[in-house]
Amino acid sequence: MARAHSGDDPHGDQPLVTAGADLADAEAAVVMVHGRGASAKSILGMGGEFDVQGVAYLAPQAAGNTWYPNSFLEPMETNQPGLDSGLAAVGAAIEAATDAGITRERIMLLGFSQGACLASEFVARNATRYGGLAVLSGGLIGPEGTPREYDGSLEDTPVFVGCSDRDPHIPLERVKETTSVLEDLGGKVTERIYEGMGHGVNDDEMEFVSGMVRSLAGD
Repeated sequence: MARAHSGDDPHGDQPLVTAGADLADAEAAVVMVHGRGASAKSILGMGGEFDVQGVAYLAPQAAGNTWYPNSFLEPMETNQPGLDSGLAAVGAAIEAATDAGITRERIMLLGFSQGACLASEFVARNATRYGGLAVLSGGLIGPEGTPREYDGSLEDTPVFVGCSDRDPHIPLERVKETTSVLEDLGGKVTERIYEGMGHGVNDDEMEFVSGMVRSLAGD
C-alpha cells in the first residue's frame, strides 16, 4: 500500500509533461496517464512508438508517482483525496489541449494500469465525444456493486479495452463491466482479452492503439 496523499489537491501542483508536436501547432492530442510507481515521462515514451506526426502528447504527473493509495476496487473514500485530485489533473490536461484550439473530438485519452482506471473513470463521469479512449489493463473505479449512474453520451467515441484474463491486479469481471458501461454510454468499444498475459501491454494492443492515434490525426 502506498502512503496516503496529504492536502486537498495533492496532484494540483504537479507538472504537465509534454512530447510530440507543440500544442500550438498540433492537429490532435493524446492525454497519457501513467500507472502506479511510474511517471509522466515514462508513459510519454509510448507516444514515440506511435510515430504519428502532428500529435501532441500530454502526461500529467502524480504526486509520489501514485494517483491514489489503495486498490481501485476499494471504497472510493479510502482513495481520497488522490482520486478526485487525479481526475482533476486529467481534466486539466484536456483543458490545456482545448485552450490551444484542439477540439475534444481530436483528443484521445490513454492510460495504463492505475492510469487506465483513472482515464476510464474520467471519461465515464464526463461522457461526451472524444477522439478515443484506450484502457490498458484497467477498469472503472470502486468496489463491486458500485452504482454506474453516469450521464451524457460518448457519441460513438472509439474505445479500446485490453487486459489479460488473469491480471493479478485487474479482475476480468471488472474489465467486462467497464466494457459494458462504456458501450451503454454510447462508446464504440473493442475489447480484447489476452490469455495468460499478466499485467502489461503487448504488441497487438500497441498496433491497435497506434491505429487509433493515426485516425485521430487524420492519417
